[in-house]
Amino acid sequence: MEIPYFFHESASVGEQVNLDETNSRHAMQVLRMQQGDLLQLTNGQGILWSGTISAAGKKSCMVSIEKEEKLPRSVLRKFAVGISPLKNTGRFEWFLEKATELGIAEIFPLLCLRTVREKFRHDRMRQICISAMLQSRQVWLPVLHEPQPYAKFIGGELAHAYNQRWIAHCEGYEKHHLARVLQPGMLDSLLLIGPEGDFTNEEIFAATNAGYVAVSLGQTRLRTETAGVVGAALLCLG
Repeated sequence: MEIPYFFHESASVGEQVNLDETNSRHAMQVLRMQQGDLLQLTNGQGILWSGTISAAGKKSCMVSIEKEEKLPRSVLRKFAVGISPLKNTGRFEWFLEKATELGIAEIFPLLCLRTVREKFRHDRMRQICISAMLQSRQVWLPVLHEPQPYAKFIGGELAHAYNQRWIAHCEGYEKHHLARVLQPGMLDSLLLIGPEGDFTNEEIFAATNAGYVAVSLGQTRLRTETAGVVGAALLCLG
C-alpha cells in the first residue's frame, strides 16, 4: 500500500508540523489514519518529507518530520504552455489537471483577442494543480501565472526565458507537426495555444516576427483544452 501523500508549504527534519484542516480531515476521517502512521509531504518544489503522525484529532493532524529528500524533475527539460482561458471553466480546469500530471513546469494563461474573458479564480485553479500533482505522486508543482495580455507576453522576459518557442494554430500557413520538429537534446520549450476561434492572423504574425515557429498538432481541429493537453504530452513525453 502506498504511503499517503499531502501538500505542505514548508517543514524540516525534527520539526512537528500541523496539517491544515482540509488535509487533516482527509487523513483522519477519509483515510482513517492513526497516531504512528507514516505519511509523506511535499511543497511542490522538489522536496519530499517523510514522517509519522504524532497527534491526531478529527480536525487536526500533527506530523513529526523524520526525513527530507530533494528530488529532480521527472521531465529533465523545462516545458511550458501559454494558453487562452476558456468560457467553460471546467474545460480549462481539465487542461490544468492533465498538464500537471504530464509534468509541465509553467502555465501562462493568455488574454488573446478572441478570449472570452471570465473571472479567473487563481486559488481554485492552483488547488486543482496541487491535487493533480499529489494524485500523480510528483514533487514539482507547475507555476500557474495570473492571466496576462498576449501581445505583452510573447515579447516579454517570461517567454524569452525559453530557448525554443512554438505557436500552434489552424491557419493554412506553412508549418510542421510539433512531433516532427522536436529533437532530442532540445533546450527548454514554450508552446502557445490559442482561444476558441484560434489566434487572429495579426497574433500569429506577431509571434512569428518575435521568433516563434509555427507548428501543427494534427490534421483535425482540436478544442483549446485538447490542443493544450496534446501539446503538453508531445513536449513532456516526446
